[in-house]
Amino acid sequence: MAFFDWKDDYSVGIKKLDDQHRNLVRLLNDLYDAMHSGKGKEVLGKVLNELVAYTKTHFASEEALMKMYDYPGYADHRQKHEKMTQHVYALVEKFEAGEITSPIQISNFLKDWLSKHILQTDKAYGPYLTGKGAV
Repeated sequence: MAFFDWKDDYSVGIKKLDDQHRNLVRLLNDLYDAMHSGKGKEVLGKVLNELVAYTKTHFASEEALMKMYDYPGYADHRQKHEKMTQHVYALVEKFEAGEITSPIQISNFLKDWLSKHILQTDKAYGPYLTGKGAV
C-alpha cells in the first residue's frame, strides 16, 4: 500500500503538470518505502535534492502557463510557490546541518503540503487554463 495514492481528483487537466505532480507522489512513496525497509535516513538526502529540483522545474512550468494565459490568480500562486521554495531550502539546510534526521517529518510535511496545494491551490487554475486551451 502506498503512503500517498494518486487519485483522479488531483488532476488539474493539464498532462505535463499532472505528470509532474505524479512524480512528486512517486518521490514521496519512495521515501515511505525506504523508511519501511530501514533505509529512510539514507534516502532522505536524495529525496530533498529531488524536491529542490522539483520546485524549480514544476513551479516554473505552472507559472509559465499562468503567464501565457494571463491567469488572474498568478501573483498569489507565485507567492505560494516562493514560500514553499524557501521552506524546501530551509529543510535542506537543516538536513545538511544534522538538525533533521527523521524521514517521517519530511514525508508527513510533503504529504500534507501536496494534497492541500493540489486540491486547493492548483485545482483553482485548472479550469481556467484548460478553458483557454492549455492541455
